[in-house]
Amino acid sequence: MPNIFAMLIILVVAALLGYRAISAVPSLLHTPLMSGMNALSGITVVGAVAVFVTAPEGASGWAAAALVLAMINVAGGFWVTERMLRMFKAKSSDITEEEVPWQ
Repeated sequence: MPNIFAMLIILVVAALLGYRAISAVPSLLHTPLMSGMNALSGITVVGAVAVFVTAPEGASGWAAAALVLAMINVAGGFWVTERMLRMFKAKSSDITEEEVPWQ
């Protein structure tokens, strides 16, 4: 059985490093990075499906939970990306045709 204390230390260090990495990203890059992470999360869903299909009898519940959590992760990622893109979208009443020279 793995040492629970070592696993707890790994979890805390990973959380701190992840927070540090995310907080260092400029706000303009969050939307493209979220789109990239959605693609990686999609790969996680494919992996969770593969594990679910090949899981032994005793682990099928855990595999189903992993599949559900991976799907929630993908749906949440697309929802957050859509909200972020809405922040950058200009309102149609704010910009007139004279202000946009390339149209």
